[in-house]
Amino acid sequence: MDNGSIGADSGANTSATRYGQAYEGLRSLLLSGSMAPGTRLTEADLTRMFDVSRSTVRSALVRLVQEGYVTSEVNRGVRTRSFTVAEAADILEARETLESALAGKAAERATPEEIADMRRTLRDMEEAKSRGDQDAYSRCNRRFHQQIKQAAHQTTLARAYDTLLYPLVMRQYRNLSAQHPRSGSLEEHQAIFLAVVTRNPDAAVAAMRHHVGSARRALLLDKSRAPSA
Repeated sequence: MDNGSIGADSGANTSATRYGQAYEGLRSLLLSGSMAPGTRLTEADLTRMFDVSRSTVRSALVRLVQEGYVTSEVNRGVRTRSFTVAEAADILEARETLESALAGKAAERATPEEIADMRRTLRDMEEAKSRGDQDAYSRCNRRFHQQIKQAAHQTTLARAYDTLLYPLVMRQYRNLSAQHPRSGSLEEHQAIFLAVVTRNPDAAVAAMRHHVGSARRALLLDKSRAPSA
């Protein structure tokens, strides 16, 4: 291979890396729930945020539109996704089914190292709750659920779970006047962990289903109270 070909390959790899970083960074930002539904995303702002070219940002946005994370409309631009009550209910029902199955598999397949990581996360959750750090608690919450998914060692279930947009639904329909963390949240996570560490798949499925169902019921999904998009 000549030097010109090597240079071209290097440039292509760098471009692909920058694109991947922009896509993953923006996807993570959307899934963090930090952006309100209907927030406009401008190429200029995203270019500065991720330090990439406009064409790279544009490519990442096209993919995110295709995957349903954002919407693109003429004269309105690209905006964060909002969901009808029916759409939200469907997504949360699917989450309950998939994540319960993942918890059951985690109880069967979690390694000692993965169990130790979950234990550390629960300890961090307890500390965050005790000092009233809502943001830290939320980060630990998300980490625990990711750890359950990874400990399941079930690629097909995990892939289906990753396509769900439930963090966006949670962001749109959460009750801002309610206590956070929700009463019982920490205890529900502890019950899931206990079922995993005692290798009880049925208990893990039940504990996760109860936890996800409780989180769903705490949302404002009643049509008469649902926030506007």
